[in-house]
Amino acid sequence: MKVAESRNVSVRLAAPADAPALAKLRFDLRASLHELREDEAPFVERCTRWMQERLGGGGRWRCWIAESENVQVGSLWVQLVEKIPNPIAKPESYVYLTNFYVRPEHRSKGVGSKLLAEALAWSKSRNAELVLLCPTERSKPLYARHGFLPAEDFMELVL
Repeated sequence: MKVAESRNVSVRLAAPADAPALAKLRFDLRASLHELREDEAPFVERCTRWMQERLGGGGRWRCWIAESENVQVGSLWVQLVEKIPNPIAKPESYVYLTNFYVRPEHRSKGVGSKLLAEALAWSKSRNAELVLLCPTERSKPLYARHGFLPAEDFMELVL
């Protein structure tokens, strides 16, 4: 398959019907980074159901899908996280960005930037305070190009 440049790639909000393709992208992402504990077919079936429920509208999850010649080449998920009401002038939500994946043959062609631009525009339209994510070493330059900085005021406890 000929690899398309970014200008030949469209990005749109995903719908429940996209869940099987998105579940396959999720499998490919995780399989590229970790040892598997579940075979592809049962995982894709389970993940498809989860994604269909969240893409049904009205919820806090959103996903954008990148396509080239009707083939899904990447996706990005966000969750709007509500904060407790605040009496000071601060937004009352933030966005968790996750499951950002572009197929290897489509990387470094602007596809990731298109996906990220859509998610960031949506986040701003929801008046989110910030966008949080867990980058890989490979993805850090992309995020830096879009203004992300290492966090200095977050802590974590891995359970």
